[in-house]
Amino acid sequence: MFRNRMSTARQYPAYWQNLNRYQGQNLSNKYGYDQEVSSPSVLTDPLASKRPLRILVTSWRDINHPEAGGAEVFLERVTGLLAERGHHVTVVTARYPGGLPQQARDSRLFVRAGGRYSVYPASFAHVLRRSHEYDVILDIANGVPFWTPLATRTPTVCLVHHVHREQWAEVFKAAPAKLGWWLESTVAPMIYRGCRYLAVSGATKKELESIGVNPQRIDVVYSGVDPLVAEKRLLDDHEIRFVCIGRLVPHKRIEIAIRAIATLKDEIPGLSLTIAGGGYWEENLRRTAQEYGVADRVRLAGLVSEQEKANLLADAAAHLMPSMKEGWGLVIIEAGTVGTTSVAFRAAGG
Repeated sequence: MFRNRMSTARQYPAYWQNLNRYQGQNLSNKYGYDQEVSSPSVLTDPLASKRPLRILVTSWRDINHPEAGGAEVFLERVTGLLAERGHHVTVVTARYPGGLPQQARDSRLFVRAGGRYSVYPASFAHVLRRSHEYDVILDIANGVPFWTPLATRTPTVCLVHHVHREQWAEVFKAAPAKLGWWLESTVAPMIYRGCRYLAVSGATKKELESIGVNPQRIDVVYSGVDPLVAEKRLLDDHEIRFVCIGRLVPHKRIEIAIRAIATLKDEIPGLSLTIAGGGYWEENLRRTAQEYGVADRVRLAGLVSEQEKANLLADAAAHLMPSMKEGWGLVIIEAGTVGTTSVAFRAAGG
């Protein structure tokens, strides 16, 4: 069993003081930290320990960020489970409009600093100043990692969803793309050579090996989802609906799905495509639909609720995922839970 949680709070007073301060109330009373909690066996559960761990997670975004996607869903679930098991989790991530600089949520402390790119030096500064407060760091690489081994000797685990080899040139101009790929493929494996890696699929593990990461240091941890439950809705038998769900960014290549609708529109009169998600590429997709003459068949639904996502997937004849690269692709599993087939590129990985 874990030791009494109140005694743990005494052991790490700074953590709980911060958590209580930003929550605005006494969390030790709200969440019952004065009660005994049971722990799975250390032999069967690698996350169980004699005392709770103080875990720092560095991440580009969190689940409430306007551009959050599958990686942030993964972050939310993993850190939530760690907190449920009694570990002390701090997540350092980028700020966004309306986001609090520091926020306690569900027994985790979120520290937000920096923007799209400045979050990297901001997170590095946090590690440099406060790494002594943590037992382990989970460094989530999104193209490039946070370079935490350069700032601390605290054990670091590097989580990689996928290697961005092809994506650099899709998002950046030539010079920045070359720099990004050099940092990811050459510098990062050297800096993190003494760290363990987590990959979300066998495909990602192979990609990490291809850029020089020691395969003995890579562990594969597959992603999972909660089954979706769709509402029963009456559908027009003459409609054939396709759906794309995800962030609206260039490397998701949703234009391919729009072109598919244009190609098949005469052959399948009732064909339509719903695109659910948010991102800065939305207007480009809208223009693409107009250019191909299918603006009346393509609906951009924006961000949708979990229930509406379930309904869209259940109503669809197929879920389309034309992404350039996916480490795993959570929405493919979600589509499967409501019995909908997904169509994707084999070369995308996962």
